[in-house]
Amino acid sequence: MPGATTRNTGADFVYAELKRQIISLELKPGERVYEPAMASALQVSRTPLREAIRRLVSESFLEQQTTGGVLVPALDEAAISELYEVRAAMESLMARNACLKATLADIDALEGILERNAAMVGFADEAMKQGMSLHGKIAGIAGNSWARRFHDQISNQMERYRHFTNSTQERREQALAQHRTLVAAVAAGDPDQAARIAFEHVMGARDAAVRAISGTTA
Repeated sequence: MPGATTRNTGADFVYAELKRQIISLELKPGERVYEPAMASALQVSRTPLREAIRRLVSESFLEQQTTGGVLVPALDEAAISELYEVRAAMESLMARNACLKATLADIDALEGILERNAAMVGFADEAMKQGMSLHGKIAGIAGNSWARRFHDQISNQMERYRHFTNSTQERREQALAQHRTLVAAVAAGDPDQAARIAFEHVMGARDAAVRAISGTTA
């Protein structure tokens, strides 16, 4: 049994590291993953590497070719548009539900996240973390387990594209302003306004990502 634990730990490490490299574009879109070279670079055996690759293929972070090779999928504008459209619908629903359930403590928590978001708006990674925290808190307040489940699945797929959405200071400032109006709508108990802002916010992120990806692929 100790051996099984070691293999699982090794596969988890390889999975996390490969996923990080894919999301950060350290592994380029269209690049092939060569098992011997990757196993050597990560200092692991082929077994945990293959387990990690299978998991990443199942999550669409890697693509299995009919020839047996494994590639990093190309950046896909159509796929990102579809993902963001579905996420926008989920965010809109959860924002609406949050208006009906938010307590004073919930509003205080959201405003605290806003403060951290404002403090970190000049730093892409930290601003993104605070934005994700805000959306996660709203989802938790909403309490719709099915919406949260679908949202989490979509968010996992979107990780590869997320850093494109806040790559400029202008976009980060815009997102912060939208977060402020969203929290204000939740605090005011205005479900229509909150739903609209949440939807427009996500679609704005989609547009920013598509523009950035268009420049990258060009």
